[in-house]
Amino acid sequence: MSRDTAYSKTPPTRDEVDAFVGPTVLEFGTDWCGYCERAQPLIAQSLRPRAQVRHLKIEDGPGRPLGRSFKVKLWPTLIFLRDGAEVARVVRPSDASVIEEAAAQID
Repeated sequence: MSRDTAYSKTPPTRDEVDAFVGPTVLEFGTDWCGYCERAQPLIAQSLRPRAQVRHLKIEDGPGRPLGRSFKVKLWPTLIFLRDGAEVARVVRPSDASVIEEAAAQID
């Protein structure tokens, strides 16, 4: 999925996420969220050199089971996974270095 696309309204299931192989970033948010919008350049800058990382932008909100299964409370929340297991988490990043640090853990 392109890093420049809108948040997907049809996310994978938790079982599908748990079965992912390799590095993955799940980005939970919404298209209308100001925090999400401001974080996009930071996220793009941090993930651009990591073409091997699967990046899924997932629309979140009340009743959305995938976000609830990861206990997402604020947007954007980035969950860094290696082989389906959470390795790091970044909530409302305001600096690219925190994203880069988390991404380095799944390289």
